[in-house]
Amino acid sequence: GGPRESDDPPNQATPVPAPRHRNRFSNEQLPRPPSFNEADVSDKPAVVRNRRLIPQRRIAGVTENYRQRLESLLAVDEGVAAIVRALSQTGELANTLFVYTSDNGFYHGEHRIPNGKVQVYEPSIRVPLVVRGPGVPRGIRMTQAAINVDLAPTIVDAANARATRTFDGLSLLPLLRNRNTFVGRDVLLETPQYSAVRTPRYVYTE
Repeated sequence: GGPRESDDPPNQATPVPAPRHRNRFSNEQLPRPPSFNEADVSDKPAVVRNRRLIPQRRIAGVTENYRQRLESLLAVDEGVAAIVRALSQTGELANTLFVYTSDNGFYHGEHRIPNGKVQVYEPSIRVPLVVRGPGVPRGIRMTQAAINVDLAPTIVDAANARATRTFDGLSLLPLLRNRNTFVGRDVLLETPQYSAVRTPRYVYTE
């Protein structure tokens, strides 16, 4: 969120892209799904019903924040490319498992939430997980539920190692070998604000 840049929206921390990537996405449009700045939130809990519509001035700030997030990831892309080149040059690329994910998602105006991450909606709880390496089929996209506690058992499994503790999660390698695995799996979601269970169809939250 710092240092501040000349095009940062007021009263909002934003990423700081590498100088070489500044304004690369200056024309990128902010996604506006049906949940964006909803006019009717009568079917939502009080935490959303009590929110006012996001004014246009704040939407401009949300848009700039979104663009800067995209720009900041370009340096990550360069870092990944450098790692792949190094592994290729040393002959280790085919023997390396890549795992890229995030700890949480962010809101960009969905359900009248201009930013943040702590409400139990998909923009916050659903994050990408990208895996590449031995035993990982190429070019497939899967929608079964996985969770961050699955990462440790997956890495241990891929390394043919043996864990000395009981895992809370499951290795994802069986799922990669058989795409019918984990169908109907439920996952637990917890923050200081809520506890929830996410099923393939529902979310139950307290």
